[in-house]
Amino acid sequence: MSARTATVERTTSETQITCTLGLDVAPGAKQVIDVHTGIGFLDHMFTALAKHGGMELTLNCTGDLHIDDHHSAEDCALALGEAFKKALGERRGIKRYGYAYAPLDESLARAVIDISSRPYSVCHLPFTREKVGDLSTEMVSHLLQSFAFAAGVTLHVHLIHGENNHHIAEAAFKALALAIRQAISLTGSDDVPSTKGVLAI
Repeated sequence: MSARTATVERTTSETQITCTLGLDVAPGAKQVIDVHTGIGFLDHMFTALAKHGGMELTLNCTGDLHIDDHHSAEDCALALGEAFKKALGERRGIKRYGYAYAPLDESLARAVIDISSRPYSVCHLPFTREKVGDLSTEMVSHLLQSFAFAAGVTLHVHLIHGENNHHIAEAAFKALALAIRQAISLTGSDDVPSTKGVLAI
C-alpha cells in the first residue's frame, strides 16, 4: 500500500500555512511532529492529536494574530482537514468508524468519528474561561468543525465531565486522536466500507 501522506498549502490574505500529514509511523521510526501555529495552546493540542493518533505532522502558520486568533486557528484546522482527506485517498480498507474516551485528571471526553464523506460536527465542550493560553475557548469547537468539514468526516465530541478548561480541551483532542487512529486502521482488505461502494469525495 502506498504511503498515506499529503501536503497542503493554504494562502490567503489572512494566513499562510503549510501542512504535511502522515497517517502512519513506520515501526521503529521516530515520530515526527513539528507544529508552529503562532498560538501556543493550539500547538499543544495539535501535537497531542498527532502523538496519540499515531500520525506525523509538520504544520507552520503565519497569520494575522495582531487581529485575534480566529483566522489562524480556523485555517490551520482547514489545512489539517484537507491534508487528512488527501492522505486517506479512496478510503479503501479502513475501519471507517472510530470512538474513544480519554481522561485527563478530573476531565473525561468522548469522541466518535465516521469517515463518511458526509461532513458534520457536533461538539459539546462547556468551557468556563474565555481563553486557555492564547487560544479562545470558543474556537475549540469551531476548529473541530472546520477540520470535520475539510476532512469530509462526521464528528461528535462531548465532555462527559470536567472542570479545568485546559484539561477539558486536552481530553477532547486526545479522545479524537484515539478515535481517528481506530477509524483509519487498515483492515487488510481492499473493500470500501460503504453499501454505496464509494466514500471518497
